[in-house]
Amino acid sequence: MGTGLIAGAVAGGVVLAGAAASLGGALKLFNSVIPRQKELRVNMNEMADAQKWEEYKKLIYPAKEWLMAQPLEPVSIQARDGITLRGHYLPAKEKSNRLVIALHGYTSSGLSNFCGMSQFYQNMGFSCLIVDHRAHGESDGDYVGFGILDRYDCLAWINYALERFGPDTEILLQGISMGASTALMTLGFDELPKAVKGVVSDCAFTSPYDVFAHVIKRDYKMQPFPMMNISDSFCQKKAGYRFKDYSTLTALAKTDRPVLLIHGKEDNFVPTWMSEKNFEVCKSPKKLLMIDNAGHGASYYENHEVYEQAVSEFVEKYMPAK
Repeated sequence: MGTGLIAGAVAGGVVLAGAAASLGGALKLFNSVIPRQKELRVNMNEMADAQKWEEYKKLIYPAKEWLMAQPLEPVSIQARDGITLRGHYLPAKEKSNRLVIALHGYTSSGLSNFCGMSQFYQNMGFSCLIVDHRAHGESDGDYVGFGILDRYDCLAWINYALERFGPDTEILLQGISMGASTALMTLGFDELPKAVKGVVSDCAFTSPYDVFAHVIKRDYKMQPFPMMNISDSFCQKKAGYRFKDYSTLTALAKTDRPVLLIHGKEDNFVPTWMSEKNFEVCKSPKKLLMIDNAGHGASYYENHEVYEQAVSEFVEKYMPAK
């Protein structure tokens, strides 16, 4: 999500870099992508064309209306650096120990990204913890974490859930785009509670460096050096992390938790090779589902029947109802 914003930022950087001003280009890239954005902006063309969007709306609009009519409870926690993270809790229809923590994409929000799947999960007997990432939605924070920082926030939400709902809670992490990368990176913690039973990852990128470099190469036929390296230094100084500080590949190479990887075959923003590489290095039980004709973040709306069947089978295998 937010693909047009990233591409536009890269475009501004490329113009300056072409004028022998890599420093200015790198600063432009950083300032346009990493700080909190004033509004949610998503390049719809990365997801679908106009005709497809008319079909997707038939699912999205009723789902959003349903979700906003539910008894959503505002919740909040403190991140390790002291900022307040916020989200919404949707209880299961009946008493259940199964909980999905939903992690949204870049420049989106929890309630926006998970309006469709929240009802699906509730129908499967899950409660839903739908969170806003740092520097997104209702959460505080000045800088986007791109999974590098958000994995610590995800761990904090997991611990919150266990403290609130009890140690017998079984947790599924479900993420889209940046949220999917966050979920996968969270698997790398040695202290990850056993309550986390698996991850459903929808179009995850392997690292922020990889996805930024891909956009630069795809749209502007440029190599990432030196602009990316300089922007990386800005990010370290301002936001406290570098683009290569961690990756999904590092986490998946050590995890023992099952993973369902989903990716749209027509995703040109986060290329399919990233999910394929995630699948290749993953040491735990795994499955890769590629959705025909789906752009970035559009797999659920392109074919929600296949998507839901795959998730249902995954859940019943690794988190069977008790």
